[in-house]
Amino acid sequence: MNRKTQIAVVGAGLGGLTVAGFLQRAGFPVMVYEQAPTFSRIGAGIILSANAMKVLRRLGVEDELVRTGIKPQCYVSRAWDTGATMYEIYFDAASEKRFGGPYINIHRGDLHDVLAQAVAPKTIAFDHQLVDVKKSQGRYLLSFRNGGTAQADIVIGADGIRSKVREIFIDDRPPRFIGAVAHRAIFSAERLGGFKIPDCTKWWGRDRHSLPYYMTGRRDELYVIGVVPAREWDSEAVSLPGSREAMMADFADFHPDYQRVLRAVGTVTVWPIFDRARDDRWSGDRVVLMGDACHPMRPFMAAGGAMAIEDGAVLSRCIVHFDDPAEAFACYAATRIPRVADVQRISLENSWMRGPTDTDWFYCYDACTAELAHPSPSALPLAGEAKAGGLGTAESH
Repeated sequence: MNRKTQIAVVGAGLGGLTVAGFLQRAGFPVMVYEQAPTFSRIGAGIILSANAMKVLRRLGVEDELVRTGIKPQCYVSRAWDTGATMYEIYFDAASEKRFGGPYINIHRGDLHDVLAQAVAPKTIAFDHQLVDVKKSQGRYLLSFRNGGTAQADIVIGADGIRSKVREIFIDDRPPRFIGAVAHRAIFSAERLGGFKIPDCTKWWGRDRHSLPYYMTGRRDELYVIGVVPAREWDSEAVSLPGSREAMMADFADFHPDYQRVLRAVGTVTVWPIFDRARDDRWSGDRVVLMGDACHPMRPFMAAGGAMAIEDGAVLSRCIVHFDDPAEAFACYAATRIPRVADVQRISLENSWMRGPTDTDWFYCYDACTAELAHPSPSALPLAGEAKAGGLGTAESH
């Protein structure tokens, strides 16, 4: 594609920063538009497996991520009642060699700070919440809530499960509440009072689960998420204040080892969990979606961030490889949909590493070298397609 093609990336999350970093390295003028006023150290922990780290290595940030986060010694699955080990995997030098990269835990805010270093200075426009996109004379005019505007030849929607780009071009239906909420807490490891826990443990209950893990190599900061059923979420808020008492009540029957972790928790927030039915409409004309904007998944495999990062690598490769955006986007979708569909299915099942698990297909994958699929001409989106026309095929889980 012509290197003068101006590209607007909406959303400075993991996928948006990844695709922007690769495209800038390939010589494209790219601007990233982020609705938040700045990056801040809020949110939660995140797991980056080897498949994601191999991509971030090529952006030059792997070493800093390892320094900032933690390379856990192991991941352990334990039964909620007996504490019995159901599955464990060790992340040693041999596994890192086999997978081609490390496995790390890190605070999401720290990850954003490091990944932002992979894009060119002054190419992230903060406080730019997208409100509309219109096509005029073959280009797109983006309008933002702060009154600003921008023009681009290609628009990449990397703006999450409530994507405005998706709403404008593909589907304006809201995401669906899955009937579960997540208690989240971050706290100092000193609060454990010397109690030792593995670097990363998933506690499996009948209808709920929890995952406590360290987020720094010093093992001085812990994140714990506990997912429980909920009949409804009737608030417009992204999250609401919770309490340690409520979290402990929801996991009252769990093993004493886990109870000791909960007693150390301080501030708790409660987050609703949303997803969408699978929908393979990812692009139209010169607009394309990535990450949670096109394939949101339940966070039960801890793979949503890795999928967005992989998307960024593959989408950038396709844009570089093809002269026609329609061909680039069709190749991107054809390459990514089969893999993403497997991850969505496993996340829906909540079965990842509950027992003996083949992890190589997931961890060994390298989005920067994986073969690109070349769809037939009939799979190409038609220029100017919009919501009413349907962009590709859609199917539900």
